Amino acid sequence: MEILLKLIDSLNTFLWSYILVAALIVLGVYFTFKTKFVQFRYFKEMFRLLGDGNSKEAKAEGKVSSFQAFCISTASRVGTGNIAGIALALIAGGPGAIFWMWLIALVGSASSFVESTLAQIYKVKDGKSFRGGPAYYIEQGLNKKWMGVTFAVLITICFGFVFNAVQANTVAAAFSNAFGIDKLTMGIALAVLTAAVIFGGIHRIAKVSEIIVPIFAGLYILVALFIVVMNIGQLPSVFKLIFESAFNVGSVTMGSMGGIMLIGIKRGLFSNEAGMGSAPNAAATAEVSHPVKQGLIQTLGVFTDTIVICSCTAFIILLYPAYAETGLTGIELTQVALSSHIGPIGNIFIAVCIFLFAFSSIVGNYYYGESNMEFIKVNKVGINIFRALVVGMVLFGALTKVQIVWDLADVFMGLLAVINLVAIVLLGKYAFMALDDYTKQKKAGIKDPIFDASNIEGLENVECWNSKSVKKKIV
Repeated sequence: MEILLKLIDSLNTFLWSYILVAALIVLGVYFTFKTKFVQFRYFKEMFRLLGDGNSKEAKAEGKVSSFQAFCISTASRVGTGNIAGIALALIAGGPGAIFWMWLIALVGSASSFVESTLAQIYKVKDGKSFRGGPAYYIEQGLNKKWMGVTFAVLITICFGFVFNAVQANTVAAAFSNAFGIDKLTMGIALAVLTAAVIFGGIHRIAKVSEIIVPIFAGLYILVALFIVVMNIGQLPSVFKLIFESAFNVGSVTMGSMGGIMLIGIKRGLFSNEAGMGSAPNAAATAEVSHPVKQGLIQTLGVFTDTIVICSCTAFIILLYPAYAETGLTGIELTQVALSSHIGPIGNIFIAVCIFLFAFSSIVGNYYYGESNMEFIKVNKVGINIFRALVVGMVLFGALTKVQIVWDLADVFMGLLAVINLVAIVLLGKYAFMALDDYTKQKKAGIKDPIFDASNIEGLENVECWNSKSVKKKIV
């Protein structure tokens, strides 16, 4: 076990210290400029599209609406990383890690726009629905089947197994702390619920996600806002602490600005997944009239996840003066901090939130694995075996030690990001041209632009966007 831990640590050091930190920031800035700051200039449009995507027409029978696709990806994003991960980042990297999480979200949201738009462009028909993602746009756009298969295998293992073990691990710890429920009991309960949903397919996953995510994310934000308002006088000092710690070398445990950046960016990427190639799998399922629509909606998911929900957790903890002296980390620290603000109910509230966030993440993560197993052409028996293994991994995750699970998550997350970033750099020009097409139609007074692949120079191997497939206008 010790040898395995050292190997995992070495891989993490190599991936994150020498490749990904620079790549995520540089490419995020590159995409920001190439899209002319799309994440800021189209911010209002994102909310309009999200509202349109929740209409009755958008939820036609047998189809996944853009709002449901947003909820699936947000279900995967909003999980233990938003509550337990933030606590881990604050203890390991200090308050300055929050600044670097914000930064990677702001620049990374442009990467999210590009990858999700590409997923829509290269999506394929799946009965009445669609599927797609990096494996699909790698094969169709780059003609690199082997590269697509490699990504598909990695994301299936990463999200179906490793990330779901992380979610289950945190749920078990939270319920043990709040209610004294042993981890085996919690693991079995979570595994049974997971099986009940994932064996129902994408439409059951979409329906569960669109119920859990808006309600409980909204409730968590309201509680955090209540705490901020009650401690409004301390808020300026909290912001001062975050910014000073972000740049003040030696001010925190890690002892260097590089260390603070590393922790903030790793935890930020684990939380919002921008550029990692996960959210595009959900983005591709949506029924929209133009790929850019879903690209913008998924961009909003990065803001929702990191700038809003992660910040809520950070403020809850930083407004608790003794947070650094408790000796706690992860979910236990968040529970203690919230309890200090609103009493013993805080312990229970966090446990319930983490359960629902983690459960929604598990079913969202599962879908990413299923979509990519279909890319590899795994048959129905293979899919059911995968579902059973996912359920088993949920149970295993509830019982295992937390550190090795988080370290494995970092390794797989890094490998996925490397492959996906290479792909979206090479294919990004098509997302830029699609955005120009969308902007041109909007300026011409067209409220709901319609995409035709033949209008994009050099775009080939596209199944769903030829002139015949866009005859009728889709909301």
